[in-house]
Amino acid sequence: MMLAASVGSDFLRALLQGTPPGAVYGLLALGLVLTYKTSGVFNLALGAQAYVSAATYYQARMIWHWSTPPALALSVFFLAPLTGLLLERFVFRHLRKSAAVAKLVITIGLAVALPSLIDLVIHFEPVAGTTPVGIVPGGATVFYDLFGIYSLSRNELAAITVAVVAMVALGVLFRATTIGLRMRAVVESPRLTELNGIRSDRASAFAWALSSLFAGLAGVLIAPQFNSLQPTDFFNLLVIAIAAAAIGRLVDLPRALIGGFGLGLTISLVQTFLPRWSGSRPWLQAVQDNVAPAIPFVVLFFVLVLWPAIRRSRTADDPLSGVDPPPPALSALTRSPRLTQLTRAFWVVFGVAIGMVVFFRADQSWMFQVTQAVIMSVIFLSITVITGFAGEISLCQGTFAAIGAFTVFQFATRLGMSALPAALLGGVIAAAVSVALVVPVLRLAGIWLSIATLAFAYFFDSVMVKLPWVGGGQIALTQGTRVPRPTLGPIDFTNDHVFLALCLVVLGLTAGAVVLIRGGTVGRTLRALRGSTLGAQSIGISPARARIIAFAVSAFIAGIGGALLSIQQQNVNYSSNFSPFVGLFWLVLVVTLGARTVEGAIQAGVAFGLFDAILLSGALFGWVLRSAERIPSWFPLSGGWTFVLFGLGAMQFARHPEGMVENGKRKAYERIERRTARRHEAAASSDSTAALGESATRSVS
Repeated sequence: MMLAASVGSDFLRALLQGTPPGAVYGLLALGLVLTYKTSGVFNLALGAQAYVSAATYYQARMIWHWSTPPALALSVFFLAPLTGLLLERFVFRHLRKSAAVAKLVITIGLAVALPSLIDLVIHFEPVAGTTPVGIVPGGATVFYDLFGIYSLSRNELAAITVAVVAMVALGVLFRATTIGLRMRAVVESPRLTELNGIRSDRASAFAWALSSLFAGLAGVLIAPQFNSLQPTDFFNLLVIAIAAAAIGRLVDLPRALIGGFGLGLTISLVQTFLPRWSGSRPWLQAVQDNVAPAIPFVVLFFVLVLWPAIRRSRTADDPLSGVDPPPPALSALTRSPRLTQLTRAFWVVFGVAIGMVVFFRADQSWMFQVTQAVIMSVIFLSITVITGFAGEISLCQGTFAAIGAFTVFQFATRLGMSALPAALLGGVIAAAVSVALVVPVLRLAGIWLSIATLAFAYFFDSVMVKLPWVGGGQIALTQGTRVPRPTLGPIDFTNDHVFLALCLVVLGLTAGAVVLIRGGTVGRTLRALRGSTLGAQSIGISPARARIIAFAVSAFIAGIGGALLSIQQQNVNYSSNFSPFVGLFWLVLVVTLGARTVEGAIQAGVAFGLFDAILLSGALFGWVLRSAERIPSWFPLSGGWTFVLFGLGAMQFARHPEGMVENGKRKAYERIERRTARRHEAAASSDSTAALGESATRSVS
């Protein structure tokens, strides 16, 4: 009886403890469902919007010393809806005809850009151990012990109350108001809705403002629970909310809220009972340490894989989208042969000149930056294959690169294998893991496949990295994840110049292989599937086999690149190099500059490795002015501008899916071709005039 009473009290305590965080998860899930239900946008920037409100509330409350009401009014009831309205008006209103994948890419770009932008605007700097106070007086110090088992603070009660009120208000909005009906109609087809005299832009703007308000509330409510305010923590919070929204299939508001509460309760129950049982069962200790933190990501993955309703769901497409023109062909396929030869000659000369400067003039710091740019170009070619060729958005490319890096660490450092064959083995293992990942989710369509890859990335981050046979476990915590530079006979790759030459060879081989894939059967198959899955199936193409090949090749390239990066830095450096949020920025960078071409991946690698060193530090101005002392005083600029510029640049993906650089190349080639054609016409006209004049002279004579 005593044991049963103890278990019962622990169960009730876990329920009470898990309800407040579950309320925050539910609020974010409501925002996700509301945005998707009314605009067809799966808003991965919602966590960033929550961070914007939390950071502004912190700045107003703790730095500017405002009282709670004006700080709350500014951060939640003014800034949060304003952010939603601005995003809808200037970004997503123009994307209604765009594919769901394009919308997803743009929200990822905003998720990267918004936190850095608000930090720069309000001069916010997170301080470890310092978070804002709650929205109610004595929120963290006044407790109510309702059942004599667990005391709920005022902050926790406020979170529960806000979540329940929000769900009831939304239910009334959708069922009993005209604006709710219009919001549901807009997602099906804004153009058909407008034919009935409904202003779709107003309905969509209201939905965005409301969902942003929920995000702001969630951010401010959860902020006191963090050790410091970091954008990555809020994106992690969003991933948990995605699991709750998936339970509601992104369309059911009550189920999404219940899913949020359910996740909070499940996490609390596991954290309550596993420590109690693991004392007598040592094998449960590993589960407690590794699996419990990953419960939301495991739930998300299995909901996607096992729930038939998710597999049957399809992205809402506009019935009139068929009138939109197809994307333009790559500029390399349309330019004249002479211009192609001139372009190739220019890049050969330019590359040789840069190579000579780097190899004979660069110091150790610039050698490191250039080598990293080359390695990142290799990794980014994996995004070219999976996104540029296959049209799939994989959000776990950083994870595949990390698998290659950890493979080198395990086999080279702990087993004594040479780092070069270990790097190849890392690519093979990454490819095998990608196949094991993609096979269960092959039947998922659209954004659901991307969400599954995101769940895997966070599962790897929460669980696999902590395992001794992956991330090193306790050895990695005490000794680090050091990786040696290899030697190959008389060739010593500890020399930075020699290692750079190796990376250039790998980049050349990888780029050549990607070009062959694009022009071969696999590339043509992927392009056919990207154009029309049903049409490709009608001519005997297997979408499942093509997806598996694309993921495997992409993961192999990422694994090789990740291994090279760990060898270059002589350390895996997982948190700074391969975390899920870093992988999101990789995707943003590549799709901004050009995901469909090898040149785009290389340019993205150069931007990643050298943008900060050349532009933000002011080095370019120093070179132009030939004196470091002449660099303007506002340099160096904050590194946050890198995330802002490239994050906002991703918004061009819907208009120019080939990338900004490819679009610029096409326009430049068109101008050159027009000028060349005019010169030829002028020359032909001049020759014709001269011939007529000569003919007339002969006739007179």
